[in-house]
Amino acid sequence: MFVTHLESALDGARLPADTLHTTHRDKPLWVRYDLKALGNSISKKELKEREPTLWRYREFLPVPKRARPVSLGEIITPLIQAEPLGHHFGVKKLWLKDESRLPTGSFKSRGMALAITMARHFGVKKIALPTAGNAGAAAAAYAAIAGMEAYVFMPEDTPKVNQIETILYGARAFLVNGLITDCGRIVREGTNRLGWHDLSTLREPYRIEGKKTMGLELAEQFNWKLPDVIIYPTGGGTGLIGMWKAFKELRELDWLENTTMPRLVAVQSDGCCPIVKAFEAGRRFAEPFPNAHTVASGIRVPSALGDFMILDAIRESGGTAVAVEEGRIIEWLKLASQMAGLSICPESAACIGALEKLVSEKWLKPDESVIVFNTASALKYIEKFDIELPQIDIKKEISWETIASYL
Repeated sequence: MFVTHLESALDGARLPADTLHTTHRDKPLWVRYDLKALGNSISKKELKEREPTLWRYREFLPVPKRARPVSLGEIITPLIQAEPLGHHFGVKKLWLKDESRLPTGSFKSRGMALAITMARHFGVKKIALPTAGNAGAAAAAYAAIAGMEAYVFMPEDTPKVNQIETILYGARAFLVNGLITDCGRIVREGTNRLGWHDLSTLREPYRIEGKKTMGLELAEQFNWKLPDVIIYPTGGGTGLIGMWKAFKELRELDWLENTTMPRLVAVQSDGCCPIVKAFEAGRRFAEPFPNAHTVASGIRVPSALGDFMILDAIRESGGTAVAVEEGRIIEWLKLASQMAGLSICPESAACIGALEKLVSEKWLKPDESVIVFNTASALKYIEKFDIELPQIDIKKEISWETIASYL
């Protein structure tokens, strides 16, 4: 409703907003708004009275006024105060924002709701994307209710639950004996041949706008005074980029009570950490990471199209990029799940490792407010767990000593 134009994230070139776009010279696009008009159209008080869904932020989104959103009921996700977990690491004010409550079980619902809504608005009939798991399932679900064909390409070791979800939603799904970058190449090569719209991360401008709502929600949930630190698992980076865009737009509207902005922490595994390497070397662009591997499939992105956007946001915020030990991710997952009572995914478990590291290095102070995003549920990664339960044979005398040994 208030979009003025699209803008190249690298060179600032302006493109019309009323046309379907992907990238400009193979670099991502920003959606730009008339923020003065936006601010005059809605107040914080009016916003508070609306339904608690993603679409309460309609003015901040690119969906035209008469367009009907493609929605599965995207709730405002809860902030869970994780006192025992915070106490364990010596952090007094720790919250987990639980994105697993969204319709497709992960934060990918946000981006896909906007991307598919805008694709339908522009008359798209077929979409395609590469995925490490959750994005493919979300795209398939939203494409299904929008009446679109969906083609999804995923590495052959993508979590089985994600494979099943994608197929159940009706997508044409394919396993690729390579990484997500190889899947992305297939999508790009097929665009002209098969006529689909490329919905890859940052190869269209609207997934960022959906992810931006995480930042808008946080601001509202904290009564417009943002937390000190946000720790976020980073693969393609749309979530981190989107939040930073939201905070900057809110600051320009003068809606924030803070004088300072949150410090952003991009978290990767040391098995795949191109953003961390670039940050530490002081570079704006990252080199492709060789032999990428991690149990946290969502952050196994050896080369991100928006690398410079991620690094710009981290540096502008005064934040940092952290690589955690791959071999400890499941350890942190179990610890966080048991202490917070939430099903923590491997990507977010890596963030718990970053929390531990930042506290030990005194980069993070004990009295600072900290948000860790739980981007999905551990239940989407069931094959990653080797768990066997002790059995009780009811035909024999119950061994209470055995049961007591587990207490």
